[in-house]
Amino acid sequence: MELRAQALHCLAQTDFLDKSQAVAELASYLGAESLSIDTNMVFNAPDNIPGLPTKPNLVSPKDVARRNMRTTEGRAIMIHALAHIEFNAINLALDAIWRFAKMPQQYYFDWLKVAAEEAYHFNLLNDHLIKLGYVYGDFPAHNSLWEMATRTTDDILARIALVPRTMEARGLDASPALRLKLAQVGDMEAAAILDIILRDEIGHVAIGNHWFNWLCEARGLEPISTYAELAKKYEAPTPRKPFNHQARLAAGFTEQELAWLENA
Repeated sequence: MELRAQALHCLAQTDFLDKSQAVAELASYLGAESLSIDTNMVFNAPDNIPGLPTKPNLVSPKDVARRNMRTTEGRAIMIHALAHIEFNAINLALDAIWRFAKMPQQYYFDWLKVAAEEAYHFNLLNDHLIKLGYVYGDFPAHNSLWEMATRTTDDILARIALVPRTMEARGLDASPALRLKLAQVGDMEAAAILDIILRDEIGHVAIGNHWFNWLCEARGLEPISTYAELAKKYEAPTPRKPFNHQARLAAGFTEQELAWLENA
């Protein structure tokens, strides 16, 4: 079984439950001799990626439903938005595996681990949605996270800089306040799910930081100025304050990077 080809196969799955199950099964082969990696293979991008279910309907961010956390529907809308982020994150990790060749084997193992944990997060959130009387796909969602992936298909350095270290790192900052809101309205199960997600996402952003710095060193680039140039070139969103300094430091950001972000 070749990992990168299998990652592309998982990415093309359209049913969200089939996709998450396929990712979990692939991840179960981590460490097994039967799992090989062809780091040099260059794949032709098929037309059907990422595989998407027929719902949710994808709309502009300004058209996403409003979230009144004090109602069951409002909380469901919020949980649905988080599930959509995790679904996109599964696709992003799989895309990082098949798309970019000639990286060390550990790079591919790392992103497979990320994909499996994102699938776990997605299932936790979708199961909670079901308890609230809904399911993934019941509300509109936006596609900003994948749009950044589309913009960075030409350069692995840009992809790593602007997806895990920018788009996904925003979750580290937003998580504490969102968890507090859920706890305040008595949804302790959802709050506990956010604890799990924050714990794992610190590790995911750390993987992004590791490979970003690895690539910068390999190309003889200074990380902070390189990040600034990439953010400008690819029109990345400006990180929103306040930053979760503790989580970002745990995820491998340096004090110098955080100081730069504060003044950016």
